[in-house]
Amino acid sequence: MEKEAKIYIAGHRGMVGSAIMRNLQGKGYQNFVTRRSAELDLRNQQAVADFFAEEKPDYVFLAAAKVGGIHANNTYRGEFLYDNLMIQNNVIHQSYVQGVKKLQFLGSSCIYPKMAPQPLKEEYLLTGLLEPTNEPYAIAKIAGIKMCENYRAQYGCDFISTMPTNLYGPNDNYDLNNSHVLPALIRKFHEAKESRAENVEIWGTGSPKREFLHVDDLAEACVYLMEHYSEPELVNIGTGEDIAIKDLALLIKDIVGFEGELTHDTSKPDGTPRKLMDVSKLHRHGWKHKISLREGITSVYQQYREEVAV
Repeated sequence: MEKEAKIYIAGHRGMVGSAIMRNLQGKGYQNFVTRRSAELDLRNQQAVADFFAEEKPDYVFLAAAKVGGIHANNTYRGEFLYDNLMIQNNVIHQSYVQGVKKLQFLGSSCIYPKMAPQPLKEEYLLTGLLEPTNEPYAIAKIAGIKMCENYRAQYGCDFISTMPTNLYGPNDNYDLNNSHVLPALIRKFHEAKESRAENVEIWGTGSPKREFLHVDDLAEACVYLMEHYSEPELVNIGTGEDIAIKDLALLIKDIVGFEGELTHDTSKPDGTPRKLMDVSKLHRHGWKHKISLREGITSVYQQYREEVAV
């Protein structure tokens, strides 16, 4: 990417989009075009067409999406399917119409079949049934991958797809009903410590394993792939390491300094038993994560105390 190129980051105020913008700014990129959701509804076909015709960005990072944890995914099933399909259809199509040089579509590890072999290789896509609780979101993301793939095949568009693992970091969502597990645990343990509670309850058995990547590492990988990768096949972005939810809870408990007990609500769903990404393809292309889980959670908790829990 040329330093003076016009770059559109869809979702620039979210956790992923803001991290990509910070990374690009650190590398000397300055020509950004952004719109808040109140200014541009990406679900609106005509509004997106008008925006692209007016701004004509050179490069697009498609990080805008309707996202949430198990509860949100399972509750707002229609919204998760419709909103995400409309957002990506409009942005990807208008990027083709207006001759965008390169687009990166960000998906999710939930695109893979629930019982796929571990670790998850890129070629496992569409080889089995999805996890029911987040199927609508996964189907939308799979459609986005295939849209990039087929616009490349038919129109020659340089559109790539990247699949991040579970993310955490600055600008995360700490709402206890709609957040992902790691930020929810940070909030639970912090509030329990402040209130001197006797225990903290976590959903499910604690046995499922999850992989976590700091969003600053993700942003570094996204920019790296934008500069060095141009193939039709999707690329996993992760650490290649996972941890049981119970062990994650114990790690956060230690970092926060909560001294009470850990209990389980086994009436709540566990979700997919394991979601570890195979990141050998990413490593072969020359990129590897840098931020360890303890280091990342420690920095995130410090930021949570300073900016959120006030």
